[in-house]
Amino acid sequence: MQVRVLCFGVLKDWLGAPESQVELPEGATVAALLEHLRDNDSGRRGAGALLQGIAVSVNAAYADKAQALHDGDEVGLLPPVSGGCPDSETIPAVGRETRIALTREPIDADKLVATAKLGEDGAVVVFDGIVRNHTRGRQTLHLDYEAYEEMAVKQMEQLAVEARNRFGVRHVTLVHRLGRLSVGETSVLIVVASAHRAAAFEASRWLIDTLKKTVPIWKKETFVDGAVWAAGEPFPAALAIEPEASHGA
Repeated sequence: MQVRVLCFGVLKDWLGAPESQVELPEGATVAALLEHLRDNDSGRRGAGALLQGIAVSVNAAYADKAQALHDGDEVGLLPPVSGGCPDSETIPAVGRETRIALTREPIDADKLVATAKLGEDGAVVVFDGIVRNHTRGRQTLHLDYEAYEEMAVKQMEQLAVEARNRFGVRHVTLVHRLGRLSVGETSVLIVVASAHRAAAFEASRWLIDTLKKTVPIWKKETFVDGAVWAAGEPFPAALAIEPEASHGA
């Protein structure tokens, strides 16, 4: 059988292409696919180290290493995350209570905050993540964001719904920018509207912290002296795949 393997971030550089077709025996699992990739790497590019701690998706949903694969499956290899695509003028509302989108256009924070407010709200908390001009002492020129878009939107929708249920807030806007961003531009905007400020603050903090660990979005940082994929936040233990040791290790 054949599966389509998608790579993102630093794994895309290792594979040499964003996707490939891999032939596997019938009934092969995610673990067998990872073993196949390591064996075919021959150690030239350090597959063992790169695959350690990644997450894997099957057909845009997180999967564990025991999951069986089928012919035609789409398998995503997801390094720890850093962090259809409508533009910022036409971001769709999933419902009055949530507004979710990826966009390649500048994020209009003022407009999104204004449209989130209703008379019943006593508080609106805004997290506006912007590109700063330095990282770890290196001057930043720009950032490039990429995503496994289908899966990222699903994960963002799930986070928004969970935040409303967990914290009792009325509305969540969650928008992330993709593509090249300059210093000072907004990369992610979170707007939480609620009757009470405490719930809005707690939901906003939980949303950005969880997004940075679970939504498949990666950033490449370009500095005056070079470029690197951001290491990102480790996946939660329930999502990270620990590949088995290579043969003969």
